[in-house]
Amino acid sequence: MISAAINHLANHLNQFLRRAYNLSEDIVVVSNILAQDGSIAPHINNKVVICLANIEKDTVAHRAPKSASGPARSAVHSTPVFLNLYVLVAANFSGGNYSEALKFVSSTISFFQRLPVFDHQVTPDLDQRIEKLILDIENLKTHELSNLWTVLSGRYLPSVLYKVRMIAFDSDDIVRQVPSVGEPVTSVGH
Repeated sequence: MISAAINHLANHLNQFLRRAYNLSEDIVVVSNILAQDGSIAPHINNKVVICLANIEKDTVAHRAPKSASGPARSAVHSTPVFLNLYVLVAANFSGGNYSEALKFVSSTISFFQRLPVFDHQVTPDLDQRIEKLILDIENLKTHELSNLWTVLSGRYLPSVLYKVRMIAFDSDDIVRQVPSVGEPVTSVGH
């Protein structure tokens, strides 16, 4: 489901940037900044890169466990897990193309400012397991930004970090069955 959420955001951002700048090829890629050998991933040159920077459990209670009732028993389902995904959007343009990096980061911010919520009404192609995605820019202090880029690649790229809220993992597993409450039995004297 994490992949579905990030790819959904990337696909819509890519469509927007392609239309806005009349591009003939995809400009947005979902990728790590570094390859497994520690070198810069080769397919991200002159691209807008979207990568997952962190995952955290959203501790705010959103809803109670689901239950389904039958004639004699009720099934109680597991509580969905709501996650916050920290998604980094970085523009990997170097040398004479640095202004392109700034242009694409600005356009990314503009796009997600205009469309901060993705749900089935706004984007019908959203994975059915996801209720909605809500994006907020995450502000980082200089030392936090330095730590993040040290982990990601060791070199800074023009970027923006988003907190993506409301990712629901709902397994639909039944965790227990409980007897249904029936009519009280009353007996009247004989």
